[in-house]
Amino acid sequence: MKQRPFCIAAAVTILLPFGMISATAETLAVFTKSAGNPIARATRAGAEQVAKANGFTLFHYIPTSADNPRQQAALVDEALAAKRDAFVFTPVDVKAMVPAVQKINAAGFPLVNVADKLAGGDSIAFIGTDDYAIALDTARFLLKAMGSKGNLIILEGPDTIPSAAGRLRGFKDALKDAPNVKVTLSKNALYARPAAADLLKAMLKANPNAQVDGILAANDAMALGAVDAFKEAKKPVPLITGINAGKEAVDMIKAGDMLASGDYNGLIDGCLGAEIAIRALRKQESPKEILAKTQVVDKGNLAQYEIPVERRPCPTLASMTAK
Repeated sequence: MKQRPFCIAAAVTILLPFGMISATAETLAVFTKSAGNPIARATRAGAEQVAKANGFTLFHYIPTSADNPRQQAALVDEALAAKRDAFVFTPVDVKAMVPAVQKINAAGFPLVNVADKLAGGDSIAFIGTDDYAIALDTARFLLKAMGSKGNLIILEGPDTIPSAAGRLRGFKDALKDAPNVKVTLSKNALYARPAAADLLKAMLKANPNAQVDGILAANDAMALGAVDAFKEAKKPVPLITGINAGKEAVDMIKAGDMLASGDYNGLIDGCLGAEIAIRALRKQESPKEILAKTQVVDKGNLAQYEIPVERRPCPTLASMTAK
């Protein structure tokens, strides 16, 4: 059977209380990255909580292949044809998705931009995590554990992804206070576990006696790849930190294979994105931008992160903006 080149990978309806959906129920269209992305999964969980609490019907628009702008643009067309009332939108590419967002703008539907900030188009608000701040805090945590001395490897994200630049800047600023730490390698490992593992396997093969005291990875996937490489080489695993605080990273922190992970909290994106979209439909005011500064997760505070993201309570706009 021949498949259409572009299709909705998942359209999940959140039922209204008591099981019946009103024919006039308002709808939210939630656009996230691919199904396997842990941040996207948390964003969907947060949006579902808020939609259900407010009696909205929610539809997920999820690309079947990662970071495919043409596919996400086709999903936008489907959501527009269905006349969804409001959009919570994570772009797979902040530049390439601008024309699709402009279509939503032209149709008059409110759009809340979450996670990665669009390079154009109009949104009623942007909700995200402060990449610089969480990277700075995570790096300082690792450097302190290293005693502010030793050899450090930095695994960078792709410079085409907005979060990577902020995280690298945070890492570099933390290093200004640790002059006795030597960066022996700083390289883009594509935000990917296999790429990070291959990079470090090659390094260890070329220099089996290399002294590595710490690894600062710009996301959990690369941190996990670093663990894989050292274990395969039968070398002691150095102190390793990541960013995202996903389930696998939390499990490795608990097991002692990772030191810590900065919590890039997709749940906040989904919860506040949906809340602000609903407020817009109800003609209620909201902030234009919220950058969440979250915490570094280590053995001392990981219990709350062992709870599946679908069962964690949503933060509210009031709680996130309280002084």
